[in-house]
Amino acid sequence: MTTAQHKIGSGFDASSTADDVLAGVDLTGKLALVTGGYSGLGLETTRALTKAGARVVVPARRPEHARQELAGLEGVEVDALDLGDLDSVRAFADRFLASGRTLDIVIDNAGIMACPETRVGPGWEAQFATNHLGHFALVNRLWPAIAAGGARVVSVSSRGHHFSDIRWDDVNWQHGYDKWAAYGQAKTANVLFAVHLDRLGRDAGVRAFSLHPGAIFTPLQRHIPLAEQIERGWRDAEGKELDPEGFKTPEQGAATQVWAATSPQLTGMGGLYCEDCDIAEPAPEGDQRSGVRDYAVDADQAARLWELSARLTGVNAFAVYPMGQ
Repeated sequence: MTTAQHKIGSGFDASSTADDVLAGVDLTGKLALVTGGYSGLGLETTRALTKAGARVVVPARRPEHARQELAGLEGVEVDALDLGDLDSVRAFADRFLASGRTLDIVIDNAGIMACPETRVGPGWEAQFATNHLGHFALVNRLWPAIAAGGARVVSVSSRGHHFSDIRWDDVNWQHGYDKWAAYGQAKTANVLFAVHLDRLGRDAGVRAFSLHPGAIFTPLQRHIPLAEQIERGWRDAEGKELDPEGFKTPEQGAATQVWAATSPQLTGMGGLYCEDCDIAEPAPEGDQRSGVRDYAVDADQAARLWELSARLTGVNAFAVYPMGQ
């Protein structure tokens, strides 16, 4: 199979930081939106973008907490948004569109990982709903501002996409639940979303990418019991963070999404999965450590997921007859 999923020799690597990839990049006058931009990798992403001159909108489920975490950063504004609540997504998008502004960068960074079985909305599995469906609805509702700005849309996935393809017969895990496989499905959905959004949006000048940021200690691990983290070699018996091989700092972890959102090296490209500040290679068979699985970048699968997501959320910016108001 012919694929553009090959390294381009970006000059960066796993040790590069967000500041490294933004060196010489002037984002003055640019407007970015970063979901979850007040915690973990999102906070570092917001910090790096504002340092390069961008203004950043940070939608947050807990706006006051977000403002506290972002205190001292210039050029940041916070608004309320709960990705697990489609009414909240609609309300946020309506407020933003009413401002008349356009977007240059959208980074779908917020997410949850390996949580206990949880239902949101009309009974959706929480990881699929929050990590994928909420962002799907958000981008579709913000499409007028995204298209007008010719934005880059970056979907933060994970190496976890190796854990599961889309479970077409049971996407919401009604018949047994596995927290890591459910996380894997949600992360595969993040990759497929970027594949099809790029296909739909490129004529408007909108390009989309997905990525694995790397393994980093962030609040994303909050749902994983201490005993499991000890077993994985992440923490000691007292709960202290260890230094597992291959883990990145938050500054390094934010680098790939910042690179995907801003790098001139990606001009004219899109629909690709990135890691370590470069385009990722196809994953070798049986290797879950690097690269992208074929099923996650399959164009037919991506179109199928888009149609399913549009039916579930009632939102599709590209439908001739809109599915929702």
